[in-house]
Amino acid sequence: MNLVDANVGEEYIVKEILTDDEELNAFLFSLGCYSGEPITVVSRMKNSCVVSIKDGRYNIDNELAKSIQV
Repeated sequence: MNLVDANVGEEYIVKEILTDDEELNAFLFSLGCYSGEPITVVSRMKNSCVVSIKDGRYNIDNELAKSIQV
């Protein structure tokens, strides 16, 4: 399942990041989003969602959320 399908307010564990883009992988890693880390969808908007990773909240678009498997 990816983050687009995740329930709001429920904590998940990141299983993998499905992308061949090394810059995207590096960006997500800098946010603390990598395999084994907890992630929570805080709210959902039309084309994006707000996620909580570690002590931060980030707004990510749905295309990026689809690449994060939980």
